[in-house]
Amino acid sequence: MSMQQGVVPGCVEHQIELTRPAPPLLAMGAWFKNTLCLAQGHQAWVSHTVGDLFQAEACLAHEATARELLQVLQVADKKPVAIAHDLHPDLHSTRFAVELAAELGIEAIGVQHHHAHIAAIAAERGISGPVLGLALDGVGLGSDGQAWGGELLSVDGNQFARIGHLRPLALPGGDRAARDPWRMAAAALFDLGRGEEIAQRFADQAGAEIVAAMLAKGLNSPRTSSMGRVFDAAAGLLGICPKMEFEAEAAIALEQSATAYIETHGWPAPLEDGWHIDAGGELDLLPLLGALSSEPDTGYGAALFHATLVAALLHWVARAAEATGIERLACGGGCFFNKLLRSALAEKVPPTGLELLLPRRLLPGDTAISLGQAWVAIHVLEK
Repeated sequence: MSMQQGVVPGCVEHQIELTRPAPPLLAMGAWFKNTLCLAQGHQAWVSHTVGDLFQAEACLAHEATARELLQVLQVADKKPVAIAHDLHPDLHSTRFAVELAAELGIEAIGVQHHHAHIAAIAAERGISGPVLGLALDGVGLGSDGQAWGGELLSVDGNQFARIGHLRPLALPGGDRAARDPWRMAAAALFDLGRGEEIAQRFADQAGAEIVAAMLAKGLNSPRTSSMGRVFDAAAGLLGICPKMEFEAEAAIALEQSATAYIETHGWPAPLEDGWHIDAGGELDLLPLLGALSSEPDTGYGAALFHATLVAALLHWVARAAEATGIERLACGGGCFFNKLLRSALAEKVPPTGLELLLPRRLLPGDTAISLGQAWVAIHVLEK
C-alpha cells in the first residue's frame, strides 16, 4: 500500500515510516482531539482529528474513519489482526474498539494513555530500547484506575513502569475542578494546611464555602497527579483566569504572563526548596504553590512557576536516569505545547548527558495517542 497509489483515503493526515514491521492493525486513539492510526508493514497512517468524542458528530466521524481505514486493508486483500485502544472503558473510542474487534473476531489491546504518549515519540523517532518518558497532560486513566497526568515512566516497547508521579491534588467537584482553576488553587491551599483561607480568598466565586467543606470532608474530591491541574492551581493562586471558557485557557494565560515577564526581565532564579522528591519518586510542588499564593507580582509569579518547574523536572529526571541507566528522555502530553517549558528543557537537558526526544511531525498532545497505541500493539503482537 502506498499514498502514491491512491489507496490510502483522504482521512489520512500523516504518513509515518516505522522502523519495525507492523502486522495489519488499527489504533483508535483516546477522547480529546481523537485520531485513528492504521499500521501495516513499515508504514503508519494517522488520520485527521475527528474531534472530541463527547460530541455525537465526532463519534460518528470516528466510526466512519475506522471503517474507511479498514477498507484500505480490504483493497489490499489484508485483514487486521488487532485493534488497540485506551484503557478507559467509558470512552467511545474504547467501546467501539471492543465492538469492532468482536465483530471481526480479532484481539483488542488496551494501552495506558501516558504509555501511548511516550510510545508515539518512540515510533516517530524510530527508537528501539528503553527511554525515560515525561508524560505531562490534563488527564488519562492510569493502570491503577486513578486519574494520572504528571508521570515519569520508563518505556520499552510494550512494557512501561511508573517510576515517578506528581503528588496528587484533590479535584473538588470532580470534573468541575478541571474547568475552574480557583478550585485547584483551593485544593492546593487545603493541602498546605490553609483550608480556612479558602472561603474568604475566593469569596467572589459561587460555592467557595462548599468547596472548602468538600475538601475538609473528602467529599467528591478525587485526587489526580495531573500536571495540567498544577498549572491551573498556579494560575488560580496568582489570580489568573479563575474560571475557564476553553480548554487549557489558564495554562495559556499563565505562559503568556510568564513570557511577558521573561522578555523584559529574563528568567528568574528557581525557588529554593520549591519542590521535594520522596524515595518513591513522587514530585511534590506544594512549596512552589505556597509561595505563589502570596506573590503580588503576577508576571514574576508566573515566571517563577515556570523556572522552578523546569528545575524540578530536571532534578526528577536526573535521579531517574542515574537509577535506571537510561540515557534518552522523551517528552509527550499536552503540557508540552508550552513553549517556555519545551525550550527550557531543550536547552538544559542535553548538557546533563541525556538525549532529549521531542515530537517532530506530530503534536505532543492527544492527536499522537493513536500512533503510540499502534506502536505498543506492534510490540505486543511480536511476543
